Amino acid sequence: MKAARFALLAALLLGAPAIHPAQAQMDAGWDAKREAELQALDKVTARITILKLQLNQPITFGTLRITVRACNARPPEEVADAAAWLEVQDTRNDAGGKPVFQGWMFANAPGIAMLEHPVYDLRVLECR
Repeated sequence: MKAARFALLAALLLGAPAIHPAQAQMDAGWDAKREAELQALDKVTARITILKLQLNQPITFGTLRITVRACNARPPEEVADAAAWLEVQDTRNDAGGKPVFQGWMFANAPGIAMLEHPVYDLRVLECR
């Protein structure tokens, strides 16, 4: 049951290329959801904003364009956790957007895969 999650975490830690959500297989202990709730931090102003994103509908936070491609949550009878596949682009110097993050982020393990950006920080809170 947890084998798929550990395999994904191991791939992230070993620097393996990111798996697109259409190719990824979450184990049976995850439920697919349609909305992601993220916490966005502007490090310059220290302002935190809660973002609610629908799948495949990009939103803008500062110069970031954020798109959630998949969002999965644990069933209510298990320990709460969420995993979201995010694509993040920075549009500051390029209107088309320069990719700055693509991959899975986990609510209970934000340090495993995180956005490394000088101005912004993102964290998955939950999937609904």
